[in-house]
Amino acid sequence: MGQTGIAALLETVASLRDPKHGCPWDIEQDHQSITDCLVDECCELLQTIDRGDMEHMEEELGDVLLQVVMHAQMAKEAGHFDFDSVCHEVNAKLVRRHPHVFGEGKVKDSAALMEQWEAIKAAEKKRGPETIGRFKDLPPQLPSLMFAQDVYKQIVKQKMETGDLLDLEGIAQTKAELEAETLGARLFEIAAACQERKLDSETLLRRYAQHVVDTLEKK
Repeated sequence: MGQTGIAALLETVASLRDPKHGCPWDIEQDHQSITDCLVDECCELLQTIDRGDMEHMEEELGDVLLQVVMHAQMAKEAGHFDFDSVCHEVNAKLVRRHPHVFGEGKVKDSAALMEQWEAIKAAEKKRGPETIGRFKDLPPQLPSLMFAQDVYKQIVKQKMETGDLLDLEGIAQTKAELEAETLGARLFEIAAACQERKLDSETLLRRYAQHVVDTLEKK
C-alpha cells in the first residue's frame, strides 16, 4: 500500500526543510516569517466557503493544512513537538471538553453547554473565575470587527453595565429594524466615510473596542 495523504505531506515538508537537499526558501523560513502566509491562506479558504465553491475549497483547505504542517515541522526540528503530538493534543482537548458526548455528563441546552465549556477551559488553564478578566483572552492579531463582536458578546453574556460607552438600547432597536443586507450597507458606508477622511477604519474600531474593554475591566 502507498502512503496516506498526510504521511506523504509530512515527508514532503520535511524534505523541503532538509538543510542539505531542501528548498532554499523553505529552509530560510521560521514561525514568524510565514505568519502572513497563514493569514492569507485562511482568507482564501473563507472566500471559497462564502462562495460555496467546493471545487476550490479542497485546494484551499490543503493550503491551510500546509501551514500547520510547516509550523509543526519547524517545532519538531527545534525539539518542541511534532504534527502527531499536535493532533493528539487537539483530539484530547475535544474529548475533554465534550463530557456529554464522550463521558457521562449531560447538558440540557446550548446555554448550559457553553457554561460547561468555559468552566472546563478555566480548569485547564488552572485559574479560577476570580483570576479571569471580564473579557476572555483574544488573539492580538484578531481583525478589529471580529474583536469588537467578541467584546460585545462578552458584554451581553455577562450583562455588563456599559454606561455611555455603548447605546445598548439603540443596538437592540437596530437589530430589530434592519435586515442583514442593510447592516452590511451601513458598515460599508462607515468604511467609506473613514476613507474619505483618510482614516483607517480598522485602527479606529480596534482602538474603541479596546477602550471599551479597558474601561469595563476597571469597573
